[in-house]
Amino acid sequence: MPVDLTLLSYATARQREYLDAVELHGSMRKAAAALSVSHQSVVKSLSCLRKRAAASGYAPGHDMTHAAPAPFVVKGVSTLYDKDGAQKLQWVKTKLDDAAFESAIREFIEDLTEGVKGIAPLVAEPATALNTDMLAVYPMGDPHFGLYAWKDETGADFDLAIAEDLTNAAIDRLVASAPPAYSALIVELGDFFHGDTNDNRTLRSGNALDIDTRWARVMQIGLRSMVRTVQRCLEKHHQVVIRIVAGNHDTHSSFALALALDAYFSSNSRVQVDLSPAVYWYYRFGKVLIGASHGDTAKMAALPGIMATDMPADWGQTTYRYFLQGHVHHQEVREFPGCVVEAFRTLAARDAWHSGAGYRAGRDMRCIVMHKDFGEIERHTCDIAQITKETAL
Repeated sequence: MPVDLTLLSYATARQREYLDAVELHGSMRKAAAALSVSHQSVVKSLSCLRKRAAASGYAPGHDMTHAAPAPFVVKGVSTLYDKDGAQKLQWVKTKLDDAAFESAIREFIEDLTEGVKGIAPLVAEPATALNTDMLAVYPMGDPHFGLYAWKDETGADFDLAIAEDLTNAAIDRLVASAPPAYSALIVELGDFFHGDTNDNRTLRSGNALDIDTRWARVMQIGLRSMVRTVQRCLEKHHQVVIRIVAGNHDTHSSFALALALDAYFSSNSRVQVDLSPAVYWYYRFGKVLIGASHGDTAKMAALPGIMATDMPADWGQTTYRYFLQGHVHHQEVREFPGCVVEAFRTLAARDAWHSGAGYRAGRDMRCIVMHKDFGEIERHTCDIAQITKETAL
């Protein structure tokens, strides 16, 4: 069974190993036995490979042999055959981003991270007694790793190194000031990455983005900073729950980040990474119900109703309800019947477009402490001036 070299170009290292074994042994079942893996693992992985190739326009079994360049996907293929069934002409129509492509990307990333699960070193349990009645919530408003800003143009310098330094410094201060709550909730509220591809444009609108360095490096440094954030929280809290919200700047990269964190911490029972693809996400803590979303899909006023509809039992059994969002880059708190909706600032500087458009919000990160019976009981703020010598940012 010869290997399709074009298909091989879409494969991960593991998929190449599977393809080589299939070629050598003649079938997927025999290949699985030779590699000491389950037959289903080989079938699933190679199915994922074919889906990824097909999303790019390569499916020779269906006469599709003209692959589309990333980040385009094939919207449709029209083939003209002659009377003998031979192909005469073919039209390949492409477009950016659709549900099928996103599904293929998710499966590809899952397969890619399979081999690195559980490599995180264990962090020692907190030495102090922990209060199980308290939850420390760390909302991260639009970190925008990869954004580039020049001080002379925007009022503040910002690049990948600055993003990492500010995030690390902020989480250090907030964890140090937080009470010894047994549980922590890290809610990254979307747009962790400034761009989603090497094209340096938003996928939905095609707007040009000011990006520092290459996309692959942005992904690496962003993951490194998030791993450190989780480890710092583990030093203070026994249990850490992580939710990475998809933003309009990082629709696909956000899920890659969540999957990488889940793989890295998979052997640590104290870490839980939520991988739900839902736009609206909820977390129950005693009489407290917390919702989270990026903020680009619904107005603030609609969020309490969405929460009540999505979580009717939890809505009825809780007293204190909070919906957290990012997207707008400024602080805004609105109280609606039964629910408080809050938008959070970012640590990121303004890019050239936002600076020219007149955006001038402050920059900070916060820790909100919830009590299971009384809701929010305290909060801690780390302003940009606390972690940089430049106060006029």
